[in-house]
Amino acid sequence: MPRERVISGDVSTEREEQMNWALRPRKLTECIGQRQVIEQLRIALDAAKKRKEPLEHVLLDGPPGLGKTTLAHVIAEEMGVADRIRVTSGPAIVKQGDLMSTLTNLEEGDVLFIDEIHRLNKVVEEFLYPAMEDYRVDFTIEGGLGGRTVNFQLKRFTLIGATTRAGMLTAAIRDRFGLRYHLDFYETDDLLEILRRSAGKLEVQADVEALRMVAERSRGTPRVANRLLRRVRDYAQVRADGRLTIAVVEKALGIEEIDGVGMDKLDRAFLTALIKTYNGGPAGIDALAATMGEERDTLEDVVEPFLLQKGFVTRTRQGRCATVKAYGHLGLTPPVRDTTAAQGLFDTQ
Repeated sequence: MPRERVISGDVSTEREEQMNWALRPRKLTECIGQRQVIEQLRIALDAAKKRKEPLEHVLLDGPPGLGKTTLAHVIAEEMGVADRIRVTSGPAIVKQGDLMSTLTNLEEGDVLFIDEIHRLNKVVEEFLYPAMEDYRVDFTIEGGLGGRTVNFQLKRFTLIGATTRAGMLTAAIRDRFGLRYHLDFYETDDLLEILRRSAGKLEVQADVEALRMVAERSRGTPRVANRLLRRVRDYAQVRADGRLTIAVVEKALGIEEIDGVGMDKLDRAFLTALIKTYNGGPAGIDALAATMGEERDTLEDVVEPFLLQKGFVTRTRQGRCATVKAYGHLGLTPPVRDTTAAQGLFDTQ
């Protein structure tokens, strides 16, 4: 069984998800970070409420752990339908019938949240088109030659789709979302504010600089920040006096093998494979996944976005390449590129 990855943006257990709910904002005014998205969303919500109409369909994209699910529930709260949000995910909807009962039971203004919407199969996606556009669905009641299609009129609802892979969405479904927002990694100051609030809710005593250290190693991801906060809290209660100080945080994160920029063992293994096995690149993602014994999706969704953001890796048409910064972080000397061969192509002698 693989070891849990502490700095992964994905939810690891159901219990962790329950703990996260206790720390999440409920209203737009409580949201920290993502200022442009929040401002645009506030305008759209206020306009919809003024017109007394459901909000347009919303697409949220970005790496795991940035708050797409939280934002969906905040939208439902702001629209006054917090108790009428239906939650499902792309992989859970196998056939049209899986979605039919949900759609026909939606009331005016209800919210349907589909996580990992890029993983909807083609048949279900096409079934959604008229539901999103005209608020109706054509459902085949019986199969075979005697099959008949019945048209069902739906109440006006808001579909919120969340995806970590916006590029995998077809243009047809993407264009049916009136509001599209991309969530970026959070700034350290925003994560610090989130951690201060979370520490208060968890009744954890902490020095500001200690919380800043946690924020700096949280990979720009609130879910990771809150998870690390719980880990260092546990360490402080068992090995110290319960208060989070810089020394306590340093030791706690050292045990988790998380370095000063938030890299863990898997990140360093990615860079090491790229540098030592493929001489710094370029190397294809499939080749790297095979070398490391990891899933391609894990590297693309969880590892790469952070390394690209931090400037440790670049992506070219030929593949991934390690930067000089990556060599320096691992304590390695970058190779000297030989340009004489290229120059020889233009020699006139």
